Amino acid sequence: MSTTYLVSTEAQREAAIAAAKATLGEKRCIVLPTDTVYGIGADAFSPQGVAMLMAAKGRSRNMPPPVLIAQVATMDGLARDIPDDARKLADAFWPGALTLILPAQPSLTWDLGETRGTVALRVPNDETALELLRATGPLAVSSANRTGQPAATTVEEAIAQLGDSVEVYLDGGSRATDEAESTLPSTIVDATGDTLVVVRAGAIDIDELRVVVPNILPAKPDTPNQDA
Repeated sequence: MSTTYLVSTEAQREAAIAAAKATLGEKRCIVLPTDTVYGIGADAFSPQGVAMLMAAKGRSRNMPPPVLIAQVATMDGLARDIPDDARKLADAFWPGALTLILPAQPSLTWDLGETRGTVALRVPNDETALELLRATGPLAVSSANRTGQPAATTVEEAIAQLGDSVEVYLDGGSRATDEAESTLPSTIVDATGDTLVVVRAGAIDIDELRVVVPNILPAKPDTPNQDA
């Protein structure tokens, strides 16, 4: 049976993070608020937890989840051959709605699916998420929805889609903005080639990215939006 925890006050957040950390340690999934949409998370180094995450979403191994981290410095422990332009974007937009696809460190003992030797990293701009990440380490996190359905912007929407496949839900309120019905997902940039390429348009516009990296290439018009 699932349990929902509010995170409005410091005391609530402390209890919620303790419950979430215990659940993650049992190789099970949680739902957490991020600065974009709600995400379903598992210990990035737990193949069982990641498999449960993908099963909850109805997702195949061909769509590996991104990994959320608490600080920019963690990037070097998880990725290698990081381009200078990728570091510039991380410094400019983390914490924030930017996901960077990078070559993964080959020594890491994890199984995120068919990653083709890459890892997608992000530092979210949400205090609950960051506090949780500081307590747990890197988390595999995908948008809290069944594959093909709209990403959850409230914990109630996440519960409606994921139900008891998730043991702990952290309720940080609505992620929707006043200006729109739903929050945009993170912008995803592929930094594994000679030139950085936007592979999914999202909350950070390419014009903002080009202030930092002028030669970054835009996303194709038919690129799908799926993850947080």
